[in-house]
Amino acid sequence: MIRNGRRKIALTAVAGASVLALGLTACGGGSDSGNADGDRALRVWAGSQTPITANYNPFAPTVLHGALGPIYEPLFFYNKTADSEPIGLIGDSFEYNEDGTVITITIKPDLKWSDGEPLTAEDVAFSFNYEANNPEGNGLVSAEATDDTTVVLTYSSAQYTTEFQRLGSTYILPEHIWADVTDFANFENEEPVGSGAYVVDKTTSESYTLVANENFRDADKLGIKKVQYIAVDNNQTAQDLLAAGKLDWAGMFIPNPDDVTSNGKIDWINTPQDPTVLYTCSNAELGCTGPQTDVAVRQALNVAIDRATIKDKAFVGMTGDISPAYTLLPRDEKWLADPANAVSPQEANVAEAESILEAAGYTKGSSGIYEKGGVPVELTLTSVDGWTDYNDAAKLIAEQAEAAGIKITTSTVQWQEFSDSRQGGDYQLIVGGVIGTSVADPFQIYRDWFGGTAVESTSPVGTEIPAGRWNFSRYSNPTVDAAIQAAVSTNDEATKKELYATIQTEIVRDLPYIPLVVNATQTFYNTQDYTGWPTEDDLYAFPPSWGAIAAGYVLTQLQPAK
Repeated sequence: MIRNGRRKIALTAVAGASVLALGLTACGGGSDSGNADGDRALRVWAGSQTPITANYNPFAPTVLHGALGPIYEPLFFYNKTADSEPIGLIGDSFEYNEDGTVITITIKPDLKWSDGEPLTAEDVAFSFNYEANNPEGNGLVSAEATDDTTVVLTYSSAQYTTEFQRLGSTYILPEHIWADVTDFANFENEEPVGSGAYVVDKTTSESYTLVANENFRDADKLGIKKVQYIAVDNNQTAQDLLAAGKLDWAGMFIPNPDDVTSNGKIDWINTPQDPTVLYTCSNAELGCTGPQTDVAVRQALNVAIDRATIKDKAFVGMTGDISPAYTLLPRDEKWLADPANAVSPQEANVAEAESILEAAGYTKGSSGIYEKGGVPVELTLTSVDGWTDYNDAAKLIAEQAEAAGIKITTSTVQWQEFSDSRQGGDYQLIVGGVIGTSVADPFQIYRDWFGGTAVESTSPVGTEIPAGRWNFSRYSNPTVDAAIQAAVSTNDEATKKELYATIQTEIVRDLPYIPLVVNATQTFYNTQDYTGWPTEDDLYAFPPSWGAIAAGYVLTQLQPAK
C-alpha cells in the first residue's frame, strides 16, 4: 500500500519512552518559549523509521524525509493542492520550442551549493544526464549547459505533459560530489551537499537535526534556523507528544483531533489528495487468477459497496468522495469528460450488482453466493496489519459484498508480505492507496497506474513492476496505452481532453482499481509558536511534514511567532 509515509505498522511502544528521555536536546534547553529569534528547533515527527540511519541519498528507498526538499531541490516547486503556476527554486524560467521537444531553462544567477561551491547550469545538465534521474525510456537525447545560467534539454518526443516529472521532481545534484558516485542506489550520503535551505547538523539513532544553510539563496529571509526530526515508531506516542506540546509538525491520522488541539498550541488541516481503492489483480492474460479477473465481477463489486458507510465507520468521516475517472475535484474539474463520473456511487445497489452478474452468466447457488461453471465467486482481500482504518474498511466491504452474493474472506498481513504480493501479483484483492498527482492533471495516475505493457507501467505476474511505475493490477489496455502515449506529446488542451475522455471511458468500465474514497491527509502544526503554515484560506503547498519537496518549501515560509 502506498501511504506516502503517513502511517506505518505500529511495531512497539518502546520508542515513546526513548524519545521523551531525549529531553528533546536540540530544542533550546527544552524550553517551549524563546521563539522570537528562532533559537529553538522546530520539532517534526520523522515517522516510524526507527532507529534512524544516516541516509540522505534522494534515490534511496530509506532516505530520510529531511533530504527531500530541505536539502535537495528540483528546479521548480509545483503545488499539488491547486491549479497554479510553478514557483522557481533553483530555476528562474523555462520555455519549450515549437514542437515541445526542447526545454530551455534559465536558473537563478550567483547560486551556491551548501559547501560554498558555485551552482551553475553545468550542475543542472549533469543532474539530468545522471543515471538515477535518467532511466531507460526517459526520452532524453541531451542535456547541455550553454552558459552559466542556461540549460537546454532535448527529448525524442514532446514533453508537455511530463513537465512536472522533468522540472518539478528531478533532484539537482552537485557534479563535484556525484560525479564520483557510481553506485547511487547504495550511497548513504551521510554528509549531503545540496541547494536547499538546510544542512545536516547531527544524526543519531533517535533524531536528526538540520540547521540553516548559510549559502542558501534566501538565507537572510529564513525564519526557522533549526529543525529536529524525531523518530517515534508508533502513532500513539507521536500523538501523545503532540498533545504535550513536544512536537510542532506531524502528518498522521488521528480520529479525534481534539485530543491534540485542546492544548491551545496545535491546529490541524485535512487535505484529502490520494485515492484509496481496491487493487484487483485484473488481467488473466498477464497471469492473474481468480473471479476478479472477470470485469463483470469487478463491476458488481463496485456497485455493491456502500461507500458512505465505509467513509463514516472506517475513516470517521474525514475522507473525500472519489471519482472513478481519478480526477481530483474540484481541482481537476476541467479534465472530467462525463459529469456522471464525478463521484463513485455512495450507496450500495444490490439489485444492480446481481443484475450485472446474472447478465454475465452467473447464477446464485444454494449458499446465496453466485457461481459460474460450478466455481463460486469467492475472493480473498488483504490489508496491512496495524492500518486499522483500512482493516475496518476491508471488513465492511466483505459484509456489503456478501449481501450481493459475492463471498470475500479478509485477512491482514505484515508490510513485507503485502509489498511482495503486490509486486509479484500474488493476490486477488487488496485495500490499498494510489499516489495522487503532483499537479492539477490526472496524467500521472493514468500513465503510472493504468498504463500497460506498451508504456512499461506493468509486467506479468511473477515479475516486479517497472521502477517508478505502479500498475499492480496488471491492467493492460491498448486503447488506454495509445491515449497515454499521445497525451505525452500534446500541448493542446482540447486534444488532451479528448484523450483523457478515451482513458476515462475504458477505466470506468474496466475497474482494475475499484474506487473507495479520497483518503484523509491530516496535518498538525504549532500555530502558537510559528506562523506561515498552509491553511484552508492559503493552501500554498501540500502541508504534511512528510511531503517530498513541499515540506522543504513550507519550512522556508515559516517564521517564529512574535
